[in-house]
Amino acid sequence: MSRRRTLALPPWLPVDAYILALIGTVVLAALLPARGTAAEVASGASTGAVALLFFLYGARLSTAEALDGLKHWRLHLTVLACTFLIFPLLGLASGGLVPYVLTPELQAGFLFLCLVPSTIQSSIAFTSIARGNVPAAICAGSFSSLAGILLTPLLAALLLGSTGGGFSADSLLKIVLQLLVPFLAGQFLRRWVGGFLARHKKVLGLVDRGSILLVVYTAFSEGMVAGIWHQVTPARLGGLLAAEAVLLAVMLALTWYGARRLSFGREDRIAIQFAGSKKSLAAGLPMASVLFGAHASLAVLPLMLFHQMQLMVCAVIAKRRSRDPEPERGPESESVRNREDAGSGPVSDPAVTVTS
Repeated sequence: MSRRRTLALPPWLPVDAYILALIGTVVLAALLPARGTAAEVASGASTGAVALLFFLYGARLSTAEALDGLKHWRLHLTVLACTFLIFPLLGLASGGLVPYVLTPELQAGFLFLCLVPSTIQSSIAFTSIARGNVPAAICAGSFSSLAGILLTPLLAALLLGSTGGGFSADSLLKIVLQLLVPFLAGQFLRRWVGGFLARHKKVLGLVDRGSILLVVYTAFSEGMVAGIWHQVTPARLGGLLAAEAVLLAVMLALTWYGARRLSFGREDRIAIQFAGSKKSLAAGLPMASVLFGAHASLAVLPLMLFHQMQLMVCAVIAKRRSRDPEPERGPESESVRNREDAGSGPVSDPAVTVTS
């Protein structure tokens, strides 16, 4: 019986297929931006897509699994501190790059990327490849995503101020209606729709990715119509990439060596490094569309670039960690392995994580 062939990029190509789709969507918005009635339709569809995304996030998150993960509270607090304390402080420090390296608009986007929650899928994938604590990575990513629904908008309102497009009572109402209410509805309906979502995981994955592409198209179309892309020169883009490379390097080093100083074992340090140094494209893009409005295109550009950079760098680190000598396994490590074998099996392909 012959195996079915699937479409895949060559293994030597360091760019994920979904990243290429995102780039293609940006190009489409640059060539054929939505205008007039089409822009209104795209904006309405984008709003609905954001609500659907957060409903699905809520319906997929197992409350029981998250509560069970609280037993490893030191690890989760470390990841949350990296995501919502250290990252924002580094984002604030990037204000010193204005106007020499970054424009005020790009720096606002850079700061916003520092406020976004961590990933779930890609943290699990890289932790598994590196032979780290996979259950801890699952719980840490879930806690970060849940906390980000509340903390990211609040931190953005506090730190970005009027730079973020003007935060007001109306903006906070939109956040509640488009993000929090759908998420809570998903959690409430999980007992009835959870099985359906589990059976149709692949189809819903396409819905996730398609919704994000729609959000990207709408945001960049608004940017093209407003003419804000004339503010991004090749030199500014190069400066942004350099700043993000430094940010990623600092967080990778801090999460690894800092976790060692906090006396975490090797498996836990791996989970902390991958969950604490990464940012979620899937959560950040919808949030930006709500928070920034017509300025969302410049706001999400730093996040899109950082996302691809973190995937490439973390893939290399995970493969190197996988070649480390097998450590001696104590009772706690054996328990972690048993939990992984029972249902949180390792993920071997980081390419599936691009929506995270």
